[in-house]
Amino acid sequence: KCAETSPSVVFENIQECSPKCLRMLLENISGLFVDDDFTVEVIPEINVAVATFIKRIDTEEFVKKCSQDKRVKEFKMTARLLEVTRSIKAENLPGSVSRGYLTIYFESARNGGGPVADVQLFPEENSAIVTFCDHQGNA
Repeated sequence: KCAETSPSVVFENIQECSPKCLRMLLENISGLFVDDDFTVEVIPEINVAVATFIKRIDTEEFVKKCSQDKRVKEFKMTARLLEVTRSIKAENLPGSVSRGYLTIYFESARNGGGPVADVQLFPEENSAIVTFCDHQGNA
């Protein structure tokens, strides 16, 4: 598969499906196990969840399976690939954090990072935008 395919799938309109139910549903569809093979982050404010696959799978095929799944249709949920990006927003940073520290932190393999192209600090928001040299360093 193309290296540009995202390992993450966005589920929209999840309000009818509890987080536990969603995790079980995704296990049933994928044949994989939550925490071991994928993670699920629920964002209740916008009725969205993001499943990120640790185990390499064909996420495009998984999205197709979800779109055809009877239970997904019953819950009126939709699934799509999360867009591949080279930038992330880091929030809730300590006021004393430096551009250099963030660069080293996000380049650390232990943190799932990769080569950092740029760090923009926003001290008034305690946040930063970290841009990687390629999309694979933003796990």
